[in-house]
Amino acid sequence: MKKHIVCFGDSNTHGYCAMNDGRFDENERWTCLLQKELGEDYLILEEGLSGRTTCFNDPLFEGLSGLDYIYPCLMSHEPVDLLIIMLGTNDTKERFGASSACIALGLKRLVQKAISITDCWREKKPQILIVTPQNIGKEYEQSHVRSTMGAGCAEKSQGLAAEYREIAKLTGCEFLDANEVVSALPNDVDYMHLTAEGHQQLAEALAKKVREIIPGNGL
Repeated sequence: MKKHIVCFGDSNTHGYCAMNDGRFDENERWTCLLQKELGEDYLILEEGLSGRTTCFNDPLFEGLSGLDYIYPCLMSHEPVDLLIIMLGTNDTKERFGASSACIALGLKRLVQKAISITDCWREKKPQILIVTPQNIGKEYEQSHVRSTMGAGCAEKSQGLAAEYREIAKLTGCEFLDANEVVSALPNDVDYMHLTAEGHQQLAEALAKKVREIIPGNGL
């Protein structure tokens, strides 16, 4: 039986490509590359949505709160063996007024809700991997996204890793900081989305981490 892994995130999970304002294809985005790395013992379920936050309702767009969607998401994919959450980039937007610590508390709410959805987990055993997204480059302030993202986003994103690590400890989750495994810089268009090289590096690191958490059937 395949191990079901839900990848829950924002545009960097959906595979947004800033170079052409499109989407990386199945040979480029990290979710698909992770599937190839892990092989037939695993089923990768893509749940990336551009603009998604941990728990904040965006006054400009509907349906972007991860907290509101996590229940139908997990139940539609049950039984779930592992949930990978990579969120926080959108939470740094100035209109939410959230510090790194507050964004982490939003993540904590999301994780706790996911854990509480007992019927979705195989053998009622919640397993969650929290991934800190790649930091926003300070250069974003000179890009076209500065007008909608607002000020201070890069600084807040840089504070997420330490905060998320503590949340992982408190909630009994696994943890990975993408900044420690992705050496490729964000793109030079908006300075906040992964490049193709970044997707590849993240997939390789996640494949190793996933096998440690839930070994394949042949291991």
